[in-house]
Amino acid sequence: MQLRSRTLSVPTSPIAEAHRWVSERSGGPPLLDLSQAAPGYPTAPVIAQRIAEVAAEGDGGRYAPPPGLPVLLDAFSDELKRSYGAEIGGERILPTGGCNQAFCTAVSTVAEPGSEVILPVPYYFNHDMWLKLDGIVPRYLHHLDVDAAEQLVNERTRALVLVTPGNPTGVTVEPEVIQDLHDLCRRHDIALILDETYRNFRTVSDPPHTLFDDPNWGDTVISLHSFSKDLAIPGYRVGAIVSSEALKVEVLKFVDCVQICAPRIGQEAAAVGLNQARGWRQEQVDRINVALTHFIEAMRPQPGGFQLASAGAYFGWVRHPFTAEGSGDKTLTTDEVIRRLVLEHGIVAIPGSAFTPTDDGWIRFSYANLEPNQIDDFATRLSHLGNEQ
Repeated sequence: MQLRSRTLSVPTSPIAEAHRWVSERSGGPPLLDLSQAAPGYPTAPVIAQRIAEVAAEGDGGRYAPPPGLPVLLDAFSDELKRSYGAEIGGERILPTGGCNQAFCTAVSTVAEPGSEVILPVPYYFNHDMWLKLDGIVPRYLHHLDVDAAEQLVNERTRALVLVTPGNPTGVTVEPEVIQDLHDLCRRHDIALILDETYRNFRTVSDPPHTLFDDPNWGDTVISLHSFSKDLAIPGYRVGAIVSSEALKVEVLKFVDCVQICAPRIGQEAAAVGLNQARGWRQEQVDRINVALTHFIEAMRPQPGGFQLASAGAYFGWVRHPFTAEGSGDKTLTTDEVIRRLVLEHGIVAIPGSAFTPTDDGWIRFSYANLEPNQIDDFATRLSHLGNEQ
């Protein structure tokens, strides 16, 4: 059979590619998996109990109402008020099958094949993949600067995407910068799509932004959320879009064709987690922030020449030393570095080339599932690779 050329031209998921090398390992140190930003710990007991209850209920396996279960809409509305200080009713919330579905359906609602979407670099790789799969042209913004973004806007531009805290950088974008980008989008009547998956893993307690204070925020803002990391339920596939009611109606057309509704059991799990697991959630955030501090300290000496550029949420964004600029005659592609990390040193990570249009020598390390002693071991292994060259 013939396959669509657009699909064939898009690379496969870098996570699957990184794990391809794991099967070729023979011996060596225990594996340290810093590839995927998914919780390595079980969900809260109260959430697990509710999942079991739903599975046994008469309607536990039935479709949920496509606009969302009222119990989740109410719980997330309360959560948004605590986080942003803004009243956002359930009519503006649409549960989705994870945040990836939230992005895909939202961006395909505002953009069409041949139109353009501004994507800051480094970008989340699934965002870039989906734009290309859907025939939307990504315009890469290499510096998060309003004037630079303005230069990319034209009559074909439909949205600007912003991930904060960033995946892969971990950087939390300042509220003032978010506001400036929002104002740019409003001037040009394009959408500002905010992926706030890692919102609760920020190291500051202030609201992520004040966009919801504007009574007309729905004219411009599409805010995307995930319950996967916060509640350790990635397999139950539940996220959410926060938008205008008009956009919710249009997105539901995509959702109806793709999945009908967000999984009922995932929505029930998210609702009980938001309502009854706040203390447990904070414990996980505190633990990951301790890991962040330890990771930064372990990387401070630049082990093996690996340089930490930024860190936060789940991620460390690291420049490897084997680039043409930094290594003289020891130049290696990032894919080659990833291969050696896996096969020789038992470290699984994602090449930065998955998040940028070129190979600039970056690697994303997801440190959040490591214990402090494992972080120290990780840094030691980086030193060994650097010293071998």
